[in-house]
Amino acid sequence: MAGHIFGRSTKGTLPTAVAGDGCYIIDSKGRRYLDGSGGAAVSCLGHSDPVVRAALHDQLDRIAFAHTGFFTSDAAEALADSLVEKAPQGIERVYPVSGGSEAVEAAIKLARQYFLEIGQPQRRRLIARRQSYHGNTLGALAAGGNMWRRAQFAPLLTEVCHIAPCYEYRDRAEGESQWDYGQRAADELEAEITRLGPETVMAFIAEPVVGATLGAVPAVPGYLKRIREICDRHGVLLILDEVMCGMGRTGHMFACEEDGVAPDMVTIAKGLGAGYQPIGALMTSARIYDAIAAGSGFFQHGHTYMGHAMAAAAAGAVLRVIDERDLLAQVRVRGEELNAALHDALSQHPHIGDIRGRGLFRGLELVADRESKEPFDPARKLHAKIKAAAMDEGLICYPMGGTIDGVRGDHVLLAPPYILSPDQVGELTGKLARALERALAA
Repeated sequence: MAGHIFGRSTKGTLPTAVAGDGCYIIDSKGRRYLDGSGGAAVSCLGHSDPVVRAALHDQLDRIAFAHTGFFTSDAAEALADSLVEKAPQGIERVYPVSGGSEAVEAAIKLARQYFLEIGQPQRRRLIARRQSYHGNTLGALAAGGNMWRRAQFAPLLTEVCHIAPCYEYRDRAEGESQWDYGQRAADELEAEITRLGPETVMAFIAEPVVGATLGAVPAVPGYLKRIREICDRHGVLLILDEVMCGMGRTGHMFACEEDGVAPDMVTIAKGLGAGYQPIGALMTSARIYDAIAAGSGFFQHGHTYMGHAMAAAAAGAVLRVIDERDLLAQVRVRGEELNAALHDALSQHPHIGDIRGRGLFRGLELVADRESKEPFDPARKLHAKIKAAAMDEGLICYPMGGTIDGVRGDHVLLAPPYILSPDQVGELTGKLARALERALAA
């Protein structure tokens, strides 16, 4: 019998997930799939963590939900304390929401309200980067720079200016050092601020390691520090989107730690709840919070389920597990093992142009020709064939098309659970290599 779910696609039939066992999802036919991408970089603790499950049971026995217009909760307060304790310097407040798009939407609106509160109403412009992804609500989608995701909704989107991403594989010139390339790429922000008029720009938003649209592309050394300097010079807020790359995914609790940069706002989600509950958060500097407190005293924004006690309890347990099991160190070690395994198996492959990333956040870019870096014909839909072949091999990975400009290019994103074992590194690499060969032969 046909069901009534309005799914992501109206075509095909998905397997039904019925159980989780560590890094594996089990379907209704008993088939096991190694979750090599954590879904979409979500399931950082796998699918059966006993500590998180126990925390959810305990919170359910206390109270599941109390609207934040009337109450706070111990779970939400404890989560905020824990996040601030781990946060980049200057980040002191947590605005809990239900996911990444909500967090980015809140950041954009808070940036605007902040400048109203401090008497600079002319600051209204947002700058972002091409080939970025910041969420699917209209404000977040406008900030994102992926043309394929934006195209049909373009008439509904607010104006956002986009500069080039920090995309070393394709944009660093021959003979140009990493440092010089990073400074050149960052200086596009200065040029854009100058073009628009510094007094009109409120914020710049970027992913420290670009996830879904580019495939685990990290900023080169010095890039984000230069971005921070430019924002400070012109009084522009720096918003770092760590929805996908944060919460330990790169081997640091916040990805920007590796770049030595502290933002004015940072958005988190995905790994924060590890898939056990929907949760995200906008974290802000004391300066921004204090401006609201000294002014209207009210952030004109909100969602029904923000600060949900069950979600906060799950996220608090996730953070405790990461700490108690020293999983950040494990992510760094296992990430290097995965990187080495991918290079051993695929670095000489005629159709693998680049292998990149940090920690357990890795990407592979596919090319028709390694020398010219020419991508495959988009009509071939190579990324979709890789996904199907990987599922058939018993591997969940996250392939995407449009890597270069929203239309051309294919990559595979990997973001396995932090509990991945050395044996599973080999299993992941082997299954992915076989899936690639099958897809390329199709």
